[in-house]
Amino acid sequence: MRLRSTRIRGPLGRILAAALLGACALAGCGPRGNVVTDVGLTGGTRVEGGTATMALPPASTPNWIFPIGAPGYLASYNSAIQNLLFLPLFQPEQKGDALTMESPRGLAEPPRYSDGNKTVSITLKKGYEWSDGKAVTTRDVKFWFDLVKHNKQDWAGYSPKLMPDDVKAFETVDDRTFRLRLDRAYNPAWFTANELQDFAALPVHAWNPDHQGPKQAFARLMRHAKQFSRFDSDPLWKTVNGPWTIEKWSTSGQVSLIPNKKYRGPDKPHLDRVVLKPFTTADSEFNVLRAGGVDYGYIPPSVMAQSAKFKEMGYRIDPWEGWAVTYIVLNFNHPTAGPLLRQPYLRQALQHLIDQRAISKVIWHGSATPTLGPVPAGLLDGDPYPYDPKKATALLAAHGWADRDGELRCVRPGNGTRECGAGIKNGQELRLSLLSQSGSTETSNTMQAVKSEFGKAGITLDIRQQPLNTVLGTTVPCKKSEPICAEWQLGFFGTQGSWYFPPAPSGEKLFATNAPSNMGNWSDPRTDRLIRDTEYSDDPAVMRDYGREVARQLPVLWTPNPAYQVSAIRNDLRGVDQNPTLTLAPQDWYFVKKGGAGK
Repeated sequence: MRLRSTRIRGPLGRILAAALLGACALAGCGPRGNVVTDVGLTGGTRVEGGTATMALPPASTPNWIFPIGAPGYLASYNSAIQNLLFLPLFQPEQKGDALTMESPRGLAEPPRYSDGNKTVSITLKKGYEWSDGKAVTTRDVKFWFDLVKHNKQDWAGYSPKLMPDDVKAFETVDDRTFRLRLDRAYNPAWFTANELQDFAALPVHAWNPDHQGPKQAFARLMRHAKQFSRFDSDPLWKTVNGPWTIEKWSTSGQVSLIPNKKYRGPDKPHLDRVVLKPFTTADSEFNVLRAGGVDYGYIPPSVMAQSAKFKEMGYRIDPWEGWAVTYIVLNFNHPTAGPLLRQPYLRQALQHLIDQRAISKVIWHGSATPTLGPVPAGLLDGDPYPYDPKKATALLAAHGWADRDGELRCVRPGNGTRECGAGIKNGQELRLSLLSQSGSTETSNTMQAVKSEFGKAGITLDIRQQPLNTVLGTTVPCKKSEPICAEWQLGFFGTQGSWYFPPAPSGEKLFATNAPSNMGNWSDPRTDRLIRDTEYSDDPAVMRDYGREVARQLPVLWTPNPAYQVSAIRNDLRGVDQNPTLTLAPQDWYFVKKGGAGK
């Protein structure tokens, strides 16, 4: 992605320019303090040891350690930390422009499919141990599987008919090999990427020493997982098999990791410590970065023009591009907003009012690109609902909405083709509320731009901001009868991207009926069928068909997809790999000092 700033004229340009100038005045727009390092981008001699401090995203605090995700605790930084403590069997890794599941950091050898793709055999790599010296075995994987199988309704990764429902039998062959008997033939690439990537080994000897049943053991582990203040002191979380172990995990969200001396993987840590540091806002992180207070941070897109000054300080600037899409979630089960949002014409009108190109260029300074649908843009035919305010107002007028004293109200209620739609009352105002994450100037300005465009069409959009964890804990799948369903209408948690694809970018966890990350409760039989096609067939056409249908249906409102962050990394901190799935590998990081050839 080429970073650039483009001037937009007219009312939108004036609104955004004023907002950005205010942000620039607040933050100072330029680094300060002394040069961090005199080492260049290359060269230097590797130094073992040291502490590297990485800035966490704004208003984001890690709050879940148990490597079985729970609803409301799905932030990417939670899973990134978990994977450093408890190794997944398979991890995605970028190779060229594609993602592969053949990362050497995974705990297992590549899976072997047989019996017409109805059986999968998996062998754990040799020599891995838990931090207490016990061997990692298939019993530990079976423990994970049993916990998920018998508590699937409490697992945030559960989609009906998929894992663990699609496994008829888990067969232990020996201490290192197990076999999965599947309920039918699946596309091996999809099954490895989207089902097997959830598998992990959990220390059954330490976490279930009394051999409790899976329901009792899960309930006990969940009680421990909700004791946020004890993550660094609870003996339960001390038994790990990954490259790192917890030194400190504060309630403010700062996490300090130190090497696991029993780690047997190929990439043993070089550093003595990694500190993940939280910040309330991007501006507060920016001020600490300018003062040289973090080794691996980020700069707001609004100050990209000042990147040369950071380079003078000894930082390299590297946008972290994510394998992601970004959107506003629509709660179809909200008691009053739901009937509105269930109208296709209304969703189309709202999408036509989001000027993604202008927002990407002005607010995000070219560090974001328009989102066109639920799959990478190359699989789509273009933007089915480009910015077009005239078309938006025409759609609304054609379906019974008219201006009444400056407010858009339904004047033709009913279910007919030229009426407002089922559940919408005569005289009802077209008013919506949005719960958006705080901490980012760019996100705040994006939502204000959306609010402005909606307002010009007569639609009132009320915005309230909360920290990311609060937004994630509120915008969860819900039934109409549940009180939490009435607490939000629209939700946004996409400052760093809303949804990060698995290597196979299908939608079984996102837009399938009752999917765990289907936060807005979207349900459509045709979408479900197209998603199932991606699970069974390796024909590239089925993924394109799914993507095009969901782009047309608009189960969410697409918004610009930003880079995860515009990273600023000290020149003398090397080995940093910015994985597009947001996994971290600080065990590969190391410092260099001036002199010598380095690496």
